[in-house]
Amino acid sequence: MTSDATIDVHHLTRVEGHGDIRVEIADGRLVEARFAIVEAPRFFEGFLRDLPYDEVTHVASRICGICAASHKCAALKATEQALGVEVSPQTEMLRRIAFHGEVLSSHLLHIYFLAAPDFLGLPSVMPLVHGDPDLVKRAMRLKALGYDLTAVVAGRHPHPIAMTVGGFSFLIAEDDLLAIRRRLVDAREDLQATIELFAEASIPEFERETEYVSLTHPDRYALYDGDLYSSEGHKMPARRYRDAIEERVVDHSTAKHARWNRPEYMVGALARFNNNFDQLHPAARHAAARLGLEPPASNPFLITVAQLVECVHCAEDAIELIDEVLERGLDPGQQQAEVVPREGTGVGAVEAPRGTLLHEYSYDGDGRCTSANHVIPTAQNLANLEADMRQFVPGILERSKDSIEQLLEMLVRAYDPCISCATHMVRVKR
Repeated sequence: MTSDATIDVHHLTRVEGHGDIRVEIADGRLVEARFAIVEAPRFFEGFLRDLPYDEVTHVASRICGICAASHKCAALKATEQALGVEVSPQTEMLRRIAFHGEVLSSHLLHIYFLAAPDFLGLPSVMPLVHGDPDLVKRAMRLKALGYDLTAVVAGRHPHPIAMTVGGFSFLIAEDDLLAIRRRLVDAREDLQATIELFAEASIPEFERETEYVSLTHPDRYALYDGDLYSSEGHKMPARRYRDAIEERVVDHSTAKHARWNRPEYMVGALARFNNNFDQLHPAARHAAARLGLEPPASNPFLITVAQLVECVHCAEDAIELIDEVLERGLDPGQQQAEVVPREGTGVGAVEAPRGTLLHEYSYDGDGRCTSANHVIPTAQNLANLEADMRQFVPGILERSKDSIEQLLEMLVRAYDPCISCATHMVRVKR
């Protein structure tokens, strides 16, 4: 039984960016639990101003090296809405294929290299290099596939250069699409092996029902497009996000917290799974059954499992999208829509790997950015993560301090935080 303890994890490992866990226990009761984002703010919203529209979308993808395609797509959609640009069906399908590649690469990075050591009782993935090299090779194959899927369509994965306002700067060759399709089919075996690995994993027992927020689409599992949806039963166009999402600055973090209907909410793979389960590819629903995951799921440690289910969905949907593109035939006439600068404001919403991502831009008549706003998934999750910590700790006080600290690290890592993306606000005292 831990009756008095201070847990202070400085710069949690196996997450992207720098965050600190702070928990204080006194007389067998929880006094404080918080996750502090301690990175310096990054002022993308400031230095995007006055840039021309085509530079805005390229610079915005630099917000993150892991979720670069997500930021690029959100920026493109916001800019195209502001300028009244209609992209072709071919462009939309190719972007969705590239987007699947990013979800695959990001999820598999987290599943194998960041989260798996927790479930396998290891300090990192490095002991597996010698202990289970086949597992590590499988992880590398799958992660590389996601990277290459985006790169084939969009020029490269980190900061994809070929996706431009109105279309693409080049048109992919059919042979390249066929080659990456074959790799997606071959990856089914590796994905099944990953499912079997996690089907036997020991998941900490913890339930906390919360509000789940994601995009939703009438025709498909929403990743690239859709309306804002809350499990509380509210839906609205993404352009009205300011009517729903309230961001606020907190003293212990350089990232904002957010609320909608409740004081906190969750975004990301588990939220999408809960809100849109019926639209998952049948193979993904079969994977969920094998993994024992069914909606509504309220254990945040299952975020990693939901990511694995989404990997199956993205691989299978990418195959079907490639088939559709090839059946229609790649048309150079659909490569690029006309873009004419005008004054306007647009909002672009996508489901980045870690959750709902929103970009908003206003442009003047010359197509120069006059204002920018980014609502980042990890920032939206922070209040919910801290609420999880506050409920989780009292239930594990019978454990040792070291065990409590380890479980708290697992809980934070389960959210797969992309901290650098989130640090974009600072309170200025006058």
